[in-house]
Amino acid sequence: MLDVTSLTKTYDTFDFGPVDLTVDDEVLSILGPSGSGKTTLLSLIAGILDPDGGAISLNGEHLDGRPLQERRTGLVFQDGALFPHMTARENIGYAATDRERIAEFASLLEIADVLDRRPPTLSGGEQQRVALARTLAADPDLLLLDEPLASLDAPIRRRLRRELHTLFTSLEIPVIYVTHDQRTATALGDRTAIFRDGAIEQVGSPMAVINRPTTRFVARFTGNENLFEATVVEQREDTTLLRVSNVRLQATAAAAAGTGVTLCIHPSRVQMHAPSGSDDLHCENTASGTIDQWLNEGDEYRVEVALDDAPITLTTTIRPSSFDQLPLEAGSSVRVTIPPDAIHLIK
Repeated sequence: MLDVTSLTKTYDTFDFGPVDLTVDDEVLSILGPSGSGKTTLLSLIAGILDPDGGAISLNGEHLDGRPLQERRTGLVFQDGALFPHMTARENIGYAATDRERIAEFASLLEIADVLDRRPPTLSGGEQQRVALARTLAADPDLLLLDEPLASLDAPIRRRLRRELHTLFTSLEIPVIYVTHDQRTATALGDRTAIFRDGAIEQVGSPMAVINRPTTRFVARFTGNENLFEATVVEQREDTTLLRVSNVRLQATAAAAAGTGVTLCIHPSRVQMHAPSGSDDLHCENTASGTIDQWLNEGDEYRVEVALDDAPITLTTTIRPSSFDQLPLEAGSSVRVTIPPDAIHLIK
């Protein structure tokens, strides 16, 4: 178990912390904008940087003041930091506790065919995977990863997400995985932490952070584009009645009548229907609108719908198969439905 307590580091123009964090034998994905302190956290834990305050312990032993080589910590940065005069095989075996596992890690990370080549002849993605294999072969007690899949092509990245999640779980050690890719964070992380300005804004399960953000920053950073100021009209036994502009919505989230809240709806929870099917819709949270614009993002379409009866534009995402069945040209009429349990309230 990794324990970080009141960790701080001050630069001329940036203050990191205080950060308190506990990571059990799990994968903690860390997301945040550039300059938010993600890499600083890894460097402080690894011993590359000395903190100004706070404490770090691993499995009950304090790491403060110990050099990097005595911390039993595996660290992989984006550039890999490979030895250029060694082959990929020699790099992986440099600190391996069991050289028999070199072939295993090479096969897992799809680099078996480059083991006899030197780093300068490898692509950026291949170098990253060699660096990751080298770190895994050292059998660390703690694994720190800074965007190790950033240079990979999308198909390889998708395949490795599945394999790495299984591998990380089998290690039974704390793993901290820094990434800018929300899909990677969700696929690999048992929990997700959102960093902002050197501090943790929110930490929780990936789905909790995405669907129940605690601040507007977390909501926007995790793709919750549907953020609206609302007033709680009435609190009933099992539902809350909200007013957004001149639209009334029902939510299962509780809030006191008369209070102002920020209403948050993830685009994936907004349902879209053809206007001809409106007679079959009985949910009160259904409204008509027109397509403002849409964007093809490959595995899904992101569609903006301007409501007819309010100055509100809702963003939704739909699969290509659904997109092909609906009249989704700009200006087309549609109906949208928001399930009551999809509405999250930020006080």
